[in-house]
Amino acid sequence: MTEVASRSSETKRPSIFWPLAALVIPPVSLIAKIRVRGAEKLPREGSFVLAPNHYSEFDPLIVAVAVWRAGRAPRFMAKESLFRVPVLGWFLRRTGMIPVARTSSAASARQTMKQSEELVEHGRGVIVYPEGTLTRDPELWPMRGKSGAVRLALADGIPLIPMAQWGTQAIMGRYQKGLSLWPLRKPVRVLIGDPVDVADLRERAGEPAALNEATDRLMNAITALLEELRDEKAPAERWNPANHGQKETGRLDS
Repeated sequence: MTEVASRSSETKRPSIFWPLAALVIPPVSLIAKIRVRGAEKLPREGSFVLAPNHYSEFDPLIVAVAVWRAGRAPRFMAKESLFRVPVLGWFLRRTGMIPVARTSSAASARQTMKQSEELVEHGRGVIVYPEGTLTRDPELWPMRGKSGAVRLALADGIPLIPMAQWGTQAIMGRYQKGLSLWPLRKPVRVLIGDPVDVADLRERAGEPAALNEATDRLMNAITALLEELRDEKAPAERWNPANHGQKETGRLDS
């Protein structure tokens, strides 16, 4: 059951999200029976950074539907190159998706500050996968996180909210090409947690040690939520691709 105290103004007033919701939610709801807990943890108004775990190419749809049902418009970070694609670029801009590009450290810091200021100015939330790509952990636990989500949150003191979802692997497993549609309405559980407290790190937001500490806090919070959903403990050591001779591809943050 989805807990919703009230819907935000951005979902109550007409927007491009309305026809999108009408197109996306019915087929996703036919495929997955999504149960959301902790919907009240998302602010009714104002900016936020929502950080989910990531182990299936299908889970962005699960996350988007869960966020919409929780009363907020789902906006993701997307590769800057996609914004230059005809039609798609127009759509991404109209929905307020956030472009991200691989840049130098100085340029990246400026980009993060600008994006954070725009989130606050427009009162928008953004969904950022802190792992940057599908987890490489063999048991689908969250792996080492990247700093993109915490950089955005620290820049303007934006609430940093962890999320975990479980069950999507039965619909589309990691690296699976197609969907497993039968039986329909496979159960998927979503749990949204309390904001991660990183206020003590804001004054050192440009320091690698502070970013690493904030990222560790975030990944610990996501892992704890997933442990609750799975009713089991995660490995004591988080999976690090660098320690297993693997490259992290498809990253949208760094």
